[in-house]
Amino acid sequence: MKEAAVLGASNQWPDDDVILYDGVCVFCSRWIRFIAARDTQTRFRFTAIQSGYGTRLAQAFGIDPHDPDTNAVIHGGVAYFKSDAALTVLSSLPGWRWARALRLVPKFLRNAVYSLVARNRYRIFGKYEECFLPDAAMRARVLE
Repeated sequence: MKEAAVLGASNQWPDDDVILYDGVCVFCSRWIRFIAARDTQTRFRFTAIQSGYGTRLAQAFGIDPHDPDTNAVIHGGVAYFKSDAALTVLSSLPGWRWARALRLVPKFLRNAVYSLVARNRYRIFGKYEECFLPDAAMRARVLE
């Protein structure tokens, strides 16, 4: 799987602009805070893969919730994974449209770098004992 998947009638997900992330990963949690701080239209909502909702979403897209190797975003009825997910979110934020140009980098190279960081994220950035808890302002955007 792990390619962009157009959601049709048979695999339609009921929510859009949802970002699935690893809630115990320090790097992933910082990524979510980065997005929340810049998403002035509060377009994106977030779900940790460790939550009930996040686990169901991960399983629907073939991501192992116990050993996630990618984040994912559902945007415009399409599920994006790995570097496509990150660039889709980043280029949707005000002032970050330039990130679309990074799609010119061949996908196999972008995903190779993404996978290298993903495999080593706990060792490099650390791991929380429990899921990152958002502040009150962000809590309304979290799906559990």
